[in-house]
Amino acid sequence: MIEIVAATRASQADFRTSTPLGLSLSRLARDQRLIPFITFSNTSPNTQGLPVVYNQRIQASKPENDYLLFIHDDVRIDDFFVADHIIRGLSQYDIVGVAGNRRRVPNQPAWAFIDDQFTCDTENLTGSVAHGATPFGVVSRFGSVPAECELLDGVFLAARRSTLVGKGVSFDAQFDFHFYDMDFCRTARVNGLKLGTWHISIAHTSGGAFGTPDWRAKLSLYRQKWKDEENPKAPLMFTAQKL
Repeated sequence: MIEIVAATRASQADFRTSTPLGLSLSRLARDQRLIPFITFSNTSPNTQGLPVVYNQRIQASKPENDYLLFIHDDVRIDDFFVADHIIRGLSQYDIVGVAGNRRRVPNQPAWAFIDDQFTCDTENLTGSVAHGATPFGVVSRFGSVPAECELLDGVFLAARRSTLVGKGVSFDAQFDFHFYDMDFCRTARVNGLKLGTWHISIAHTSGGAFGTPDWRAKLSLYRQKWKDEENPKAPLMFTAQKL
């Protein structure tokens, strides 16, 4: 069984008819291996950050299932073999995503960018993601898959609970909606976990929030936590090899 873990502003009544993820889960309802764990009505004043929502399932006192998928509610799952592909991907990697970067560089502000001018690290990217609010959106092909990575896009992250618990890896609550994925990937790598992209078809139906005031505030917190990012003389702890 695979727990689908997400948070949404939508109510429970509206989730399956108004969100891309809800519509996808309705379409995939016959696959009984997919078990939704959705935090509904996640809006102010009671908004929970994604790390809080995700950690609740990692740290569940009586976990029913070992496989976890952390995913955004604005993602449409186009792959009706998604359960098979997650399980297969996690037989090769400890954490699986749909897009990522084979390397990490000092002061990197996002998985795909290498500087604050949002220069894309084109030659080192891997994965594919479609974009657009309607089906058959344009597919961004970042690079060959599968590939071992240092960083993965937080839009879709799959792992086994037993692996995360065994290594003491979880999400940091201070990164509520930005940099939780960068921090999670770095924490995983520090603890010796192997990250990689896999063949899974999804569409991300909205854009990112790069450059917004809240994003920049979280970037500052992220760089304070991982101080080696601010020192170009400090060696990187891990540098992935191109495949």
